[in-house]
Amino acid sequence: MRIAPSDIGLFRFLLEGYDNLGVFTVVNKFKGILLLRYSPHLAREVRMFLRAAATEMAVEILPAPLQEP
Repeated sequence: MRIAPSDIGLFRFLLEGYDNLGVFTVVNKFKGILLLRYSPHLAREVRMFLRAAATEMAVEILPAPLQEP
């Protein structure tokens, strides 16, 4: 996902407020690219969280990176 770099702290705060549904890694702090990892059984809750976060900041969902076998 991509958010404004200045919103990374806010994103962390919001994610913590949603009982830490997942963990994220900052892939590129200059472009605001984050990798959000979560358990598959929480996919619906994560989508709800992302919709809620999008009311506070611009959130762009990017395609998932390819995984090496």
